[in-house]
Amino acid sequence: MLKGKKIVIGITGSIAAFKIPFLVRLLKKEGAEVQVLMTPAACDFVTPLTLSTLTERPVLTSFFKKEDGSWFSHVNLGLWADLLLIAPLSANTLAKMANGIADNLLLTTILSARCPVYFAPAMDMDMYGHPTTQENIRKLLSFGYRIIKPVEGELASGLSGPGRLEEPEQVFEIMKKALTPDTVFSGKKVLVTAGPTYEPIDPVRFIGNHSSGRMGTEIALALAHKGAAVELITGPSAIELEHPCINLTRINTAEEMYTHSTQLFPDCQLAIMTAAVADFAPLKPAEQKIKKENRPDAIHLQATKDILAALGKMKAKGQLLVGFALETEDEGANALKKLKSKNLDLIVLNSLNDEGAGFGGQSNKVSLLFKSGEKIDYPLKSKTAVAEDILAAIEEKLSI
Repeated sequence: MLKGKKIVIGITGSIAAFKIPFLVRLLKKEGAEVQVLMTPAACDFVTPLTLSTLTERPVLTSFFKKEDGSWFSHVNLGLWADLLLIAPLSANTLAKMANGIADNLLLTTILSARCPVYFAPAMDMDMYGHPTTQENIRKLLSFGYRIIKPVEGELASGLSGPGRLEEPEQVFEIMKKALTPDTVFSGKKVLVTAGPTYEPIDPVRFIGNHSSGRMGTEIALALAHKGAAVELITGPSAIELEHPCINLTRINTAEEMYTHSTQLFPDCQLAIMTAAVADFAPLKPAEQKIKKENRPDAIHLQATKDILAALGKMKAKGQLLVGFALETEDEGANALKKLKSKNLDLIVLNSLNDEGAGFGGQSNKVSLLFKSGEKIDYPLKSKTAVAEDILAAIEEKLSI
């Protein structure tokens, strides 16, 4: 869920610092990139070595690296982060934050941050309840910072009351929710197909096409980032993909894609079928490599199963089916015919006549045609941006 998310954690001088390594492990397990900043006092409670080992990054405690004179830019750190968490936050650092004091790397980074800032106070109950501390908290909240309130329990002083840092598992859930806000795709199961199919002539040769699988992969990643559980079926492709919300199935032939698609579709709310499936396959593939001297005069072909048509017939109430059409002539008319004949809710049209569109490249130029008759044309964009356009249109125009 957090793959690629960048998180800065600022640790201050509080006994509750011992909980942060557990939080870091949870974040790393979900794929987040974590950079730890520590105040000098924090180093008395948990070692930088422990945290640098867990984050796989050097822990930063000061502006300069004495060994070689290099320095760490608080501005770059503030711009890098998708979320900044200060936990545990001592009364001292809290007071500095409230008054704009910037006498260490953590405090200057907080002032430079453009991302959401969360703070988790942790201190003795009397310190937490003091009017000065409460006023400082109100000031931070007025800045738009968000508090992770301390919980009641036994404190380091031996007293019992509010002031304990929330447990790592709860802090983790708060951060995950902040970094993966709910969308209409959250919790939805989505089927995506991508890439070509290879129909064997013999064990060496095949009938195929130039599809790279990139468009389908970008759509699968965009869905995963929006909280969907993605079933991605891809034909032969050099693209590597790993995401905790994507279950990847690799296939070779149209028959294999048909089998997996028809099995998975009934449990999905949405299917986006980008794969360039071969329409024909050799009738009788040779069991051994065909030698030149034995080459046949003709290769007899048979039609492959129509996956989109099959899913269109299977489609139940509440399911959406999106197809792709790559055309070379009469593009709009052919796409509309496919939309209607296969019971699609939306078809994505791209033309090989458009420079920069189609197979193999990093860009695409598409038009979206809806069952309602509406058409939306987009300019040439990266396939990453095209994926976002398609999902935005599904979210706006279709009821998922």
